[in-house]
Amino acid sequence: MDEEADGRTAGGVGLDAGFRHGTAVVGSDDDLLLDALPFVEDGLRAGDLVAMACPPETATLVCDALGEVGVGLENDPGLTLLGARAPDAIGRARGYVERAAEHPSGRLRILSEVDFGDHPTGWREGQRFESACSRLMAGTAISALCVYDRRRLPAEVLATATATHPHVVRGGAWATNPAFQDPARYIRSLPAPHEPVEDTVPVLTVDDAPTLAGLRHQIGAVLTAHVPDAEQRADLHLATSEVAANAFRHGRRPISARVWTDGDRMVCAITDSGHRFDDPLAGFRPAHGDDLSRGGMGLWLARKLWDSVDLLRGPAGLTVRLSTWLH
Repeated sequence: MDEEADGRTAGGVGLDAGFRHGTAVVGSDDDLLLDALPFVEDGLRAGDLVAMACPPETATLVCDALGEVGVGLENDPGLTLLGARAPDAIGRARGYVERAAEHPSGRLRILSEVDFGDHPTGWREGQRFESACSRLMAGTAISALCVYDRRRLPAEVLATATATHPHVVRGGAWATNPAFQDPARYIRSLPAPHEPVEDTVPVLTVDDAPTLAGLRHQIGAVLTAHVPDAEQRADLHLATSEVAANAFRHGRRPISARVWTDGDRMVCAITDSGHRFDDPLAGFRPAHGDDLSRGGMGLWLARKLWDSVDLLRGPAGLTVRLSTWLH
């Protein structure tokens, strides 16, 4: 065991540590339990608040193996992308941290099983989330073990596990991961997945939008025509309006917009001509923290209300590309 990486026992994390983020790549139920059980048991012994964020079958497997001590162990998919979009998962984890402060150790311990869905855009969102957490959760009293199962996940997702986690776990032992990459650098390096719907004729084309109000109205009209679910339509319009407002307030004109849809998927791209903005971690939390009255919610709302948000820098400036499945 790497004693520097793990200050207590096999599967444990020192009580004085901040955020510890480890990954285990497994290929069988036995492999999973070999890594998961020491992690969970050590947390229960230490007085951590222990929670899982796993598919039901994995939660049942772990709880059955734990026996009596596993009875009542929480399983909350909303702590990860299994059950929430990234900003909501991060906010939910902060709520658990507040609860954990009332436990003997003051720590939160999360066992999660990774699943980013079956679409490349979802894989990229998952990679961003796993990487960003190592920066955004720094200093918080959380120990998180993320299990990547070879039986469930595509090779493209498995290959990202070590790049996004500062620790690796094998046989229940934690060790420093030399392959871990700085989150800002890693997220910038991710290629933007191709959106086939962008190969079709846009349902909205706006070049050099003269006013924010006009652009919001044009986007709203397109959403009304192409998004059947009223609640989703309102959410998409709110987030898109905030992104457009960012372009007018903080970017440079000309500002353009494109919307594509095939009835199942929608993509909206808003481009301003500025070149100064370069924060790949933007939008995972409000720009000004918990005081929402100060604004800074544009990209945060976009990440909450659209399935995927890409910040694409190019010769023409900054493009915020929003994409989602339609209900």
